[in-house]
Parts: sequence; structure tokens; C-alpha cells
Amino acid sequence: MNVVNEIEKEFIKYDELPIKIGDLVQVHVKIIEGKRERVQVFEGYVIAVKNSGNRRTFRVRRESYGIGVERVFPVNSPRIEKIEVVRHGKVCRAKLYYLRDRVGKAAQVKQLIK
Repeated sequence: MNVVNEIEKEFIKYDELPIKIGDLVQVHVKIIEGKRERVQVFEGYVIAVKNSGNRRTFRVRRESYGIGVERVFPVNSPRIEKIEVVRHGKVCRAKLYYLRDRVGKAAQVKQLIK
């Protein structure tokens, strides 16, 4: 078991995830279109973080033209350029799946003021 942990440590880009549930984040993702490569920004709220170690993923949700769009990102994916936290959210839950039923301003998370 220790051998597996040592191998996984080499591939872990974010050992401590810089985001928390409820944060508004910008995820910069590499998109490959034929021979060209560009960076696309996906901005939304983190509604779930699952697993641990090398398999850790986080789910980001945003509304695009009135339609909810969710994307699951592996934390250690080579396609992720960087993760920026726009603002921290104030939540009391581990998963924010209830945001799926809300539209407009009701689908926002309050800002955490420190």
C-alpha cells in the first residue's frame, strides 16, 4: 500500500485543494481543436468534491443563458492550467445539489466575509 501512495504523490498536482465547497472559481482548461490548442475559462460554483488522492474530482456549476451547466474536473488533470478562486462562499453543507432547483439570483451562494 505504501508503494501505491508513493507513486501517486508524483502525479498529484494539488496535494491540498485550493478550493472549498461554495467557492466561485475560474477553471482554466486546455481545449485541443485539431492541431490548435487554446485555454477556455469555466466559471461557476463548486457544488461537490469527491474522492481523495489521485482520483479527487470537483464539480462546478454555472448558468449559461438560463440553462444550468455542470462539469466535473479531475483535480490532477494535465488539461487544467490553473484554478482561481474569485470569492469564497458561506455554506453549511458538503454538497450543494439543491442549487440545481434554483434559478437566477436564488442560485447564488452568499459571500464569506472574514
